[in-house]
Amino acid sequence: MTAYVVNEIVVTDPEVFQTYVVQVPPTLPPFGGRYIVRSGPSQAIEGEAPGRLVILEFPHRAAALAWRASPAYRAILPIRDAASTSRVYVVDGYAG
Repeated sequence: MTAYVVNEIVVTDPEVFQTYVVQVPPTLPPFGGRYIVRSGPSQAIEGEAPGRLVILEFPHRAAALAWRASPAYRAILPIRDAASTSRVYVVDGYAG
């Protein structure tokens, strides 16, 4: 079943954060990952919106978790952490 990694991001250092942003895309293909949403500032319809929202799609939860734990992604994660605050979670798609 398809799985999604959802990242709600508040950027605190845009210049440093940009160095993270350009390094993420090459880490996705080995795990079948791709961007579904990669937004700038979000607009709230109800409640509070995160500063940015990123949704990644993977073929299944195991692939999403393997990407997150991969050496390539783990190497750049400290950049994100230094330049933003995030709430990140994985969810399964709807099997209908």
